[in-house]
Amino acid sequence: MSWWLKSAAQGASRLVAACRPSDALAKTFLTTAVLTTLLSAPGYAADKSVATSAVREPLPLNLDVRDPRFHRLVPATSQLEKVAAGFAFIEGPVWRGDHLLFSDIPANRIYRWSPNRVTIEVDPVHDPSDVTGAQGGSNGLIEDQDGALLMFLHGLRRIDRIANGVRTVVADEWNGKRLNSPNDGVLDSSGALFFTDPPYGLPQQDADPAKEISGNGVYRLDPDGRVTQLTTMHRPNGIGLSPDEQTLYVASSDKEEKWWLKFPIKPDRSLGPGTLHFDARGLTDPGVPDGFVVDQHGNIWASGPGGVVVIAPDGTHLGTILTPERPANTTFGQDEHSLFITARTGLYRLHRTRQ
Repeated sequence: MSWWLKSAAQGASRLVAACRPSDALAKTFLTTAVLTTLLSAPGYAADKSVATSAVREPLPLNLDVRDPRFHRLVPATSQLEKVAAGFAFIEGPVWRGDHLLFSDIPANRIYRWSPNRVTIEVDPVHDPSDVTGAQGGSNGLIEDQDGALLMFLHGLRRIDRIANGVRTVVADEWNGKRLNSPNDGVLDSSGALFFTDPPYGLPQQDADPAKEISGNGVYRLDPDGRVTQLTTMHRPNGIGLSPDEQTLYVASSDKEEKWWLKFPIKPDRSLGPGTLHFDARGLTDPGVPDGFVVDQHGNIWASGPGGVVVIAPDGTHLGTILTPERPANTTFGQDEHSLFITARTGLYRLHRTRQ
């Protein structure tokens, strides 16, 4: 049995035992809906507002332009602003129609941002009583094809899904061995989930005695639940697909191997040999390749040295949006003219003016 969670509905509560997906037992977990019910019950504060705050702080737009094409993507009239503050280390932003969700890994929470308001969405993400040898809450967050939330969980060492008030485990092992600490993922149009599994949630990382898989892999989770290791890297991190789904991009966040790789995707969704897409070792600002988003034209908007590194489909470094704090991930909002940036203690938004 992994952990016990409280579930509440219509004023009543019950205890549900959670299991790993290989077990025959039901897999029901604390969800956003359940959390809302608990917070509204006697003895809990109904207001989920927290000490962190939504702000509207316009900032200077500082750009490191490397290619004239960058001006079309980020016109000089674009606006950068800080929209929330007071976090520990935020990651994994995902747009959910009219609001943004993002992880605070050491705080073990998922937050919701909407204009002028920040609230707690899930707390805790990882119940401390569930000892896995790893630590921290969720990292990457994405939506699946049904609009459910997928969470890549450092401390729980698995991927969970929240849909219709139910939280379930969708992957926690490969070849009978527990995953390291799933980091980020991307879905293709078939429903296959590509994800990275570095050791960042483990206190001693590669040397940690709780580590069961020797390498740090890039995996594919198929709709039937099968997990396949596609390749290994020293520190796989952010991951994304080209618009035609023919190429998989993976960020290497190793300090000595600061680059983005690209892998051709074969018809059976295995990968061909990886090749260098962009080498960031020549960038001298602090930071390593991390989370990113790919726009409809195939440009990568990536957390990296100095800020958000924008890379063209041909691998050219077009320029960098310099940020006040070192970024960890990016995503688009309602459309691609609004870019959200999670950066250490602050949430930022870039309004790209139309041309």
